[in-house]
Amino acid sequence: MTRLIRNPIALGFLAILLLILVASTFAIVPETKQAVIVRFGEPQRILNKYRANEPFGRTGAGLAARIPFMEQIYWIDKRIQSIEMENQQVLSTDQYRLQVDAFARYRIVDPLRMYISATTEERVTEQLRPILASALRNELGRRPFAALLSPERGQMMDNIRNALDRVARQYGAQIVDVRIKRADLPDGTPLEAAFDRMRTARRQEASSIEAQGLKQAQIIRADADAEAANTYAQAYNQDPVFFDFYRAMQSYETSFISQPQGVNGRGRTSIILSPNNEYLRQFRGNR
Repeated sequence: MTRLIRNPIALGFLAILLLILVASTFAIVPETKQAVIVRFGEPQRILNKYRANEPFGRTGAGLAARIPFMEQIYWIDKRIQSIEMENQQVLSTDQYRLQVDAFARYRIVDPLRMYISATTEERVTEQLRPILASALRNELGRRPFAALLSPERGQMMDNIRNALDRVARQYGAQIVDVRIKRADLPDGTPLEAAFDRMRTARRQEASSIEAQGLKQAQIIRADADAEAANTYAQAYNQDPVFFDFYRAMQSYETSFISQPQGVNGRGRTSIILSPNNEYLRQFRGNR
């Protein structure tokens, strides 16, 4: 031992061996990571596994031990990961070719399954990206372009997320969210043609609504005229003399008072009738 202490080279070599042994035995598991301990290629245990709604600081992170030189640690992120989908062309049911740009968010919830099926998170992303594009095309291909601008869009996103989540579970992942960033018509002639079709469809819809409105107005007028005729008939049956007087007064007002006014405020139409004219019978009293 004395000779070892006096030999600084041997002492330094021993210190290096001790550091290597400690580094191979102990590891610090951060809060944002979960680890798969593998011995000779076989998974042995999981450290700091993701659990939903688990309080921060009680997840199992911290100092962990392993068998040196025999066990390896594969780190897996516990945070939400992103899948960026390249611009895709989708044909809607109303024959619009849409340029769609979307993304998805996922989290590894089963690190053991992920290690067995994909080994790394990068491979999970590569496997899920074409599935996202396929689910997006299938869902948007069953709906018209206007559905993207309506509350139906939320249901569409749920359907895409569920379809993608079924595949992601095979890789130990859970789809958190799916969103469409852009869904545009291509520039140029297709875009103008789409606008023309949309304008034509809106004009046809407006014409249909106007026709329905005119039909309803005619029905309402007919019902009102029928109700007025019925009211007049009931009034005539109750007191024919008063009814005849009332109708005559309405006729006089229309003929003598409601004439268009000229410059001097007088009516421009003159009416000359004989006092014995039947039209003026109400001015003669009951004679």
